[in-house]
Amino acid sequence: QVQLVESGGGSVQPGTSLRLSCTSSAREFWRYDMGWYRQAPGKQRELVAVSISGGGSNYADSVKDRFTIARDNANNMVYLQMNNLKPEDTAVYYCNARLFTLWYWGQGTQVTVSS
Repeated sequence: QVQLVESGGGSVQPGTSLRLSCTSSAREFWRYDMGWYRQAPGKQRELVAVSISGGGSNYADSVKDRFTIARDNANNMVYLQMNNLKPEDTAVYYCNARLFTLWYWGQGTQVTVSS
């Protein structure tokens, strides 16, 4: 079982930045694809960004050029730098670890963007 713990959420104004962090208990963290998902009220959970274990990353079109995912394999951490936040980014953000058919989730951290 892999435990994931997110931190860094909060309430911010449009146009500002936040950085989310996620720490993993996985023994071989480097093998996992690490992602961030979000779920807004009344909507389905959606992929925001994923860092592939072998290198590379993918982003949802809605966050490209604003969000950056980064991982620190030495410290079992993954980050989501969110710049130029918009009200539509308001959601609970979940850290995800994926290894073949094994999927793990964190408890989520709330991000609210409002003026």
